[in-house]
Amino acid sequence: MSSPVAWYQLYHLIIAHFKEIIRQPAVIFWGVIFPILISLGLGMAFTQKTEAVYRVGITAGTGEDGRDNPADMNFLKNRRGSLSLEEIQSNTWQLEIKDSDLGNTRFLFTQTGWKSAMLQIKRGELNLVIDKAENGKIQYHFDPRNPEAELAYLKLSAALGSSPGQARADNSLISPLTVTGTRYIDFLIPGLICMVVMMSCMWGISYGMIDKRSKKLLRRMVATPMKRSHFLVALMTVRIFMNTIEVLLLFLFASLVFDITIQGSAASLAALFFAGNIAFCGIAIFTSSRTANTEVGNGLVNAVVMPMTVLSGIFFSYHNFPDWSITFIQKLPLTLFIDGVRSV
Repeated sequence: MSSPVAWYQLYHLIIAHFKEIIRQPAVIFWGVIFPILISLGLGMAFTQKTEAVYRVGITAGTGEDGRDNPADMNFLKNRRGSLSLEEIQSNTWQLEIKDSDLGNTRFLFTQTGWKSAMLQIKRGELNLVIDKAENGKIQYHFDPRNPEAELAYLKLSAALGSSPGQARADNSLISPLTVTGTRYIDFLIPGLICMVVMMSCMWGISYGMIDKRSKKLLRRMVATPMKRSHFLVALMTVRIFMNTIEVLLLFLFASLVFDITIQGSAASLAALFFAGNIAFCGIAIFTSSRTANTEVGNGLVNAVVMPMTVLSGIFFSYHNFPDWSITFIQKLPLTLFIDGVRSV
């Protein structure tokens, strides 16, 4: 075979394969447009903002005596005359500090009890907690290993003190949080557990069924005396069993290495885990019924998995996203699952 003929064949093979790909609109969407949408979502959460927002809980005490009463806001309202608090909704006040050079800073103060404040810190809904000490000073509670909480303290103490330099010395006290569950690893592990369930169901069931459909295996199985319901139940049973093993190993590792504990009801956690598995198995089966093309199926699975991986608060609080998007994010299946597990 002469060289010109060989190159001519190679040219047409390349063209044929290229046309085969571009004639699948879904492939172009998931390969080109979808990554752009993901970068847009992450950019909204992490790019430099013109305004930094910190959420602060105000309580009546440190919680050591069992009190769980919200604090009187007057000690904060009268702290510094040049700063005014604006009530934006019931039990929530806003303090805005304008800075043309470094960007504006906005603090959202919420009256809450100590137990509720600790739960919100564990969920990433509060950055720090403050209360009024006996000597009239402001007492700050936060995890010193959390950079965002420490930055929130530095900015707030400087704003409420007579000057940034003397905020710590004369006007505030620091009480590092040692409450179990307030570390970042305590925040991360529930998110990873829920992510394992979602990924396992979506790739194990959804992509597996799409692959079987593309190879015509499902048609052959349906032609046998097999009951279709038994086929789906078998898929879900095996997947739940595998997820249980994977999650138990992850939790055992986190317990031994990081001293992670279950603070709530183990029965409630088991019920949530089972419900989450059933939900994502259903989503996986629904997704697999949309196509028999493995390339399109790969895109569909990613279309379900990636937005929730980015938005639902696995690695960071979803409160980093704009306020208008929080209501939508809270209704995502993975968000509901993670919030439930973290509450236990």
